[in-house]
Amino acid sequence: MVRRVLSLTSGRIAVGILVLIALLAVCGPWLAPQDPLATSDNTLASASGAHWLGTDYLGRDVFSRLLDGSRVSVLGSLEVALTALVVGAVPGILSVYSGRVFEWLTLRLADTLVALPFLLFAIAVIALLGNGITQAMLVTGALVSPLFYRVSRAATLAVARSPYVEAAIVSGASIGWVVRRHVWVKVLPPIAVALAQTIGVGFVIVSSLTFLGIGVQPPAPTWGGLLASDLGYLSHRPWAPVAPALLIMATVWACNLLADAIRDVSGEAGRALVLRRKARARTDASTPVSVGGSR
Repeated sequence: MVRRVLSLTSGRIAVGILVLIALLAVCGPWLAPQDPLATSDNTLASASGAHWLGTDYLGRDVFSRLLDGSRVSVLGSLEVALTALVVGAVPGILSVYSGRVFEWLTLRLADTLVALPFLLFAIAVIALLGNGITQAMLVTGALVSPLFYRVSRAATLAVARSPYVEAAIVSGASIGWVVRRHVWVKVLPPIAVALAQTIGVGFVIVSSLTFLGIGVQPPAPTWGGLLASDLGYLSHRPWAPVAPALLIMATVWACNLLADAIRDVSGEAGRALVLRRKARARTDASTPVSVGGSR
């Protein structure tokens, strides 16, 4: 699947952007030219050689804070996506094989989680447990998990009704073996699409919470926090929100683009893509190459 995704132009663009964001998250604090928390008297300065994106209202280097804050945004979005994957996908697969009671309970729980406003619920959890991004993201991931539950359940139901799975169960194969051998391969592509989309949703959630000053203790830098701090000084630096806003938009766009690319190369569309390439390769191989040109 990875090679198929990279064979598409949209897949290469999405992977390239996400790899760049990942490098910023890993190496950003070390690449920052200045201390992102150090204040100075040079407040609200414009872009210069010493401060590539200027300084904020406390004289802190904006470019350094942007690099340092990338780690919080990336880790927070991954926490949301991975928590939703574990909490949603596993019960979604097991609900098909674990009996009516487990199926009914998980369906009602998924309906309940969908009805809860996850952003407000995350704020309430932070108010109860303290200001921290980890607990907010774990709770938000659990509230987003019905997406994975429904995707994995629908894919498992489609596979469970196939003749080869029914034959394996009749012949005495265990549920675990059937899931590992037959179900997981069919469920993985739609789960990968949902995972890519949820990472983008996680970026929006992290940026929204940190924009409101929730989840991260100041003066720790975040992309959403930079947006919030810049809005109060637009008359002095009207271009200041552009850099963090572009980073957030590019990351979410790349996640959605990657999800589209995965969907395009999986299932029937993926098989059709492979068949078209094989046919094109056979046509190119059978086409005679003229040497010396025609007369």
